Amino acid sequence: MLASLSISNFLDETASNSPAPGGGSVSALAASLGAALASMVCRLTIGKNSNVTVQTELESVLIKSEKLRAKFTALIDEDTNAFNMVIAAYRLPKETTEQNAQRAAAIQAAYKEATVVPLQLLELCAEAVALLKIIGEKGNKNSLSDAGVAVLMLEAACEGAAMNVRINLANITDLSFVEGNKILTNSLQVSISGSAQQTLFRINERLFSY
Repeated sequence: MLASLSISNFLDETASNSPAPGGGSVSALAASLGAALASMVCRLTIGKNSNVTVQTELESVLIKSEKLRAKFTALIDEDTNAFNMVIAAYRLPKETTEQNAQRAAAIQAAYKEATVVPLQLLELCAEAVALLKIIGEKGNKNSLSDAGVAVLMLEAACEGAAMNVRINLANITDLSFVEGNKILTNSLQVSISGSAQQTLFRINERLFSY
């Protein structure tokens, strides 16, 4: 499993001439890192803030960020597995009319699955960025830069996931599936980007007033 590799081995695998892991898995990894940093800032705030309400809120945020981190980490492998399904479909026999039809159907099904994974990543990124808005406002001031990097990681994951959705949609013939997911992708991307930029602005405001 990719998620269990050392950092060095993961980088070697990504740098190899194999097309997977690629941008999708790396996007999921970026999101995992963002969630990990979010959890870290929560832990560095809990117990060090005299405001009981803030502590309680960040305890709740921590639970959510850890759940998201686990989901992001799982998507590192899921994205590569989905890509491998596409490759396997293309390798199916095509010597007869029936084989050609089965192969074409398998390719379409594999591309749809490969689209669903980055869409899941986008949806989860929206949840994570919403948590960073709270962390950026109420997190430990000494860890504001960590919160900022978390937002940047999630924004990068969002952009990467959106590109992966679009490259897969380009190969799908089901127009209803394509159009519906284009709209969803665009909506999530705009929402995440807007929220991320607002949070980064607030984090920088707090940094400059440090």
